[in-house]
Amino acid sequence: MKRFLSIVCVVLLTATLVSMVSCKQKEERIVYLYNWTYYTPEEVVRKFEQEYNCTVKLDSYSTCEEMYSKLRAGAKGYDIVIPSNDFVSIMLRQGMLRELDQSKLTNRDKINPKILAKAEYDPDMKYAVPYALSATGIMVNKTKVKANYARSYSILADPQFKGHSTMMDDMREVLGCALVYLGKDMNSLNDDDLDLAYKLVSDQWKPNIIKFDAEGFGKSFASGDFWLCQGYPEIVYGEVDETRWEETIDFFIPPEGGPATLDSMVILKDAPHYELANEFINFIHRPENYALFIDEFRYPNVVNPAADEFITTKPMYDAEQALSCTLKDDLGDGLDKYNMLWQKIRFTN
Repeated sequence: MKRFLSIVCVVLLTATLVSMVSCKQKEERIVYLYNWTYYTPEEVVRKFEQEYNCTVKLDSYSTCEEMYSKLRAGAKGYDIVIPSNDFVSIMLRQGMLRELDQSKLTNRDKINPKILAKAEYDPDMKYAVPYALSATGIMVNKTKVKANYARSYSILADPQFKGHSTMMDDMREVLGCALVYLGKDMNSLNDDDLDLAYKLVSDQWKPNIIKFDAEGFGKSFASGDFWLCQGYPEIVYGEVDETRWEETIDFFIPPEGGPATLDSMVILKDAPHYELANEFINFIHRPENYALFIDEFRYPNVVNPAADEFITTKPMYDAEQALSCTLKDDLGDGLDKYNMLWQKIRFTN
């Protein structure tokens, strides 16, 4: 009897251990993705979850500053983050990223060499794989405009938009637009250039602006409260019914150019699910999957040309416009100059 009970105990203990291991393995079939709002292709995520028998958990941010501050403050548990090029450079320099498993990156040959040439901080994709190149521009609500308007940054001073105008709550965006409008380098650290840009924003643009808004301007545009928005077009297009795009939205990138952003997928240094995170990054760049991403968000496809044959929608703007815009560089300590001016713009009358 004692021997029988011993055998039963061993069997039960073994079953418990197997169950614990099984539960642990099940728990580990998770990828925690920290991404911009409006920026995760739902259909691709569902496909990945099915194929890899896992769950993708998503958290979102509205600016890179928000994401970076949260991580630097000690936030844990995220696997993949999708920062813009300047923040990839910063995070690399600060040792926040883990090198990618190149054996998993079987779709690296699908990435456009023209894009990698712009990614001077990591042209060999050791740490960062391009996700999308996007440019900000101007959106006008055509149903609200009563007169003609200039298709340049001078529109930001047009009095007909007073009280119905917004720009992004982003110092590099706002001051960058002012710099290129003035014919200056968008990444300038020259004090005279920055002073001119500051005065332009404060004296001519800010009087028209009801608020600086990095995320919610799409809803306000769709409701008719905002008539003029500077920002990412997908945020507006995503809030306006597609059947009304043509009659409602006039989107343009001013001839002076403007800020462009190369967002990339990176794995954090302390990522708890490293292997699955590598699989997710590679999965995104299967051409048929990347086409689903482009179809959902209507970006010009300049990152993964092999996806062109699978794309079924027309982009919001053409690829050449995006490629002509300027990436926001990592300015290092020079960023303090922008921050000082931005505090004056944001918090003084």
